[in-house]
Amino acid sequence: MIVAIGSVTNFFHSSTWYVTRNLAIFFVLVFWAATVYWIYKDARRRIEDPMLVWVSTVLGVVPFAGPLIYMLFRPPEYLEDVRERELEIRAMERRLGGRELHCPVCRASVDEEFLVCPVCTTKLRQACTNCHRPLETLWQVCPYCETTIEHDGGATNLAEAQPPPRRQRSG
Repeated sequence: MIVAIGSVTNFFHSSTWYVTRNLAIFFVLVFWAATVYWIYKDARRRIEDPMLVWVSTVLGVVPFAGPLIYMLFRPPEYLEDVRERELEIRAMERRLGGRELHCPVCRASVDEEFLVCPVCTTKLRQACTNCHRPLETLWQVCPYCETTIEHDGGATNLAEAQPPPRRQRSG
């Protein structure tokens, strides 16, 4: 038993033990520094406020517990993904919310106030004889000046216009 204790004591006082211990400490320090750097880089990609980025980085300095706490409370998605999603939502809202009108003849994009299509000169709406504002085909009285409307059959109803055909992918 005394020989076993003596050999263990000799091992812990040998140069092999010192090299092994120093390498282990070095790798733990490198791993710790790498986690602090990773937290800094990850926080910059997920958090807009620079102060919160630095607070997250300082939290990462706490060995082993800091990175775990950061991973529990970090934002779930990158700022770039958030911005991209917001742009997609805005584009969909614009597409769905805004009633985009097209000329029933040439499918050119027209504004709601246009009386004729600027591309093919098709008459789109009738103008009020008094105030000259565009009128809807179903209106009996001009809502702007209260003038009675006399319909001339030449105006095309924009509500009947179909959306422009989709282009086929080439490829």
